[in-house]
Amino acid sequence: MPTVSAHVAVTLAAHVDHVVGVMGNGNAYFLDALERQTAARFTAVRHEAGAVVAADTFHRASGRLAAATTTYGAGFTNTLTALAEAVQAHVPLVLVVGDEPTSGPRPWDVDQIAMASAVGARTYTVGRADAAATTVIAVEHALTYRVPTVLAIPYDVATLDAGPVPETTAPHLPAPLAPRGPFADGVVRDVARALASARRPLLLAGRGAWVADAGKVLGALADATGALTATTALGRGVFPRAEFDLGVAGGFGADGAMALVREADVAVVLGASLNPFTMRFGELFAPGTRVFQVDVAPAATHPHVAGYVRGDAAVVAEAVLHELGRVREAEREADASGRAALRGWRESVDVAAVLRRDEGDGIAPDGRLDPRSAAARLAALLPQDRVVVSDGGHFLGWSNMYWPVASPDRMVMVGTAFQAIGLGFPSVVGAALARPEATVVLTTGDGGGLMALSDLESAVRVAGGRGLAVVWNDGAYGAEIHNYGRKGLAREPMLIPDVDFAGLAAALGAQGVVVRTVEDLDVLAAWVARPAAERPFLLLDLRISGAVVAPYWEEIAGTNP
Repeated sequence: MPTVSAHVAVTLAAHVDHVVGVMGNGNAYFLDALERQTAARFTAVRHEAGAVVAADTFHRASGRLAAATTTYGAGFTNTLTALAEAVQAHVPLVLVVGDEPTSGPRPWDVDQIAMASAVGARTYTVGRADAAATTVIAVEHALTYRVPTVLAIPYDVATLDAGPVPETTAPHLPAPLAPRGPFADGVVRDVARALASARRPLLLAGRGAWVADAGKVLGALADATGALTATTALGRGVFPRAEFDLGVAGGFGADGAMALVREADVAVVLGASLNPFTMRFGELFAPGTRVFQVDVAPAATHPHVAGYVRGDAAVVAEAVLHELGRVREAEREADASGRAALRGWRESVDVAAVLRRDEGDGIAPDGRLDPRSAAARLAALLPQDRVVVSDGGHFLGWSNMYWPVASPDRMVMVGTAFQAIGLGFPSVVGAALARPEATVVLTTGDGGGLMALSDLESAVRVAGGRGLAVVWNDGAYGAEIHNYGRKGLAREPMLIPDVDFAGLAAALGAQGVVVRTVEDLDVLAAWVARPAAERPFLLLDLRISGAVVAPYWEEIAGTNP
């Protein structure tokens, strides 16, 4: 008869098509049922943190719910950094774990519920009579609140006979959040009036706008107001008209584009939290800019916000667009003068010119590869259908500044929400499962790359010829060098002996190439020209200069004396 583990596996498989994990004592029966009784696909990784990272990335790249699984004890504690990142990034996923028996903890058990709670994740524990229903509740919680949820199977319950798997109801999910009350309606009217009268309007969108599927209505709002647009790093590509888009706002932005942002007289921010990096630590907007924010948070998230509307980005944008039409109709009836000026700002801007970057000199003064030159050359060579996944570290500036992506689900930055590094290689797994038609490009540093090395094998195995990794190898923890090294702290703890990542990749069946000059990157052109089925995973080991500092890091260092 079906066991409790089977009830969990079969019920969960009705809501997910991929489960990523590491098998152990606590989840062995769950995985057996998943393999034998469901159509869900299990993909093994080599570290438990990598299981959560892969599920996290799968969601960010596809929009679909994913699941991870590990055993109890040490298997669970290994997930905590990745679990905290998923919580901070508002990523819905289900983590199925083994847990201590109902009779009480054994010497190797820990209080997993407390640990999950400490990083912001709620735990649901299944029993013999309610395993299927509890699984649905865990799925519903993850999707409703956009957080990872832990689903625990006590060790002594896992194999109990639970009878036939029952039919369960579908998760009940809330409707998109609409503005509520006369105050919110009044702010919507204020936003519409401000945009109608603005001479230099700007729309800024974040990942929340993409989650809300607001791209089309935001494009219509930009066209109706003559606004220039910009995005957060996680919102790139959400606006449909690139010719009027200033790219990423904040430290990753081009200087010319950020100067234009400061010229805006009205800025409407949708689905973005206005964190310090996006806001350039308070310098993004000029003091005279009137800033409105639309988000699902309970209140405005930055003191520069003059008017706040709580609601789904698409729903509120539709309301603003409707109200804008009423304002414009009233203008036409009264006096149509001045409307041409409202539409002139974005047409006067040469967006391509303001987005130009410094491409460096090929070789930096210390004789190593200039990362700006490498990033620019890679931008020209990388496949157009790419999904970029990124670890955390100083090198973030190069991929974010030089590599455009088509939409927010094609730039996945796992680790930035929790300020973690070492989550890069398992990100390749999740993206490859989510987007089997695309080429997955990992950008990582040597420090984070070494932390995640256990799942280099997973990336090579799962992505194969659809995957490549760019390792920015400067022989150091670059962020620390450029911050604390400047302050005179001992540099030795910040240094990493030269590591042959190309050799490590080759040992695992990939093609590894050491890159010391821009011309060495021509190997990528040859790789791209081959059919994906006929080429191996490619790892480019870029021996870059540590003396070239990313502009966004100069900005951070300037605020952290």
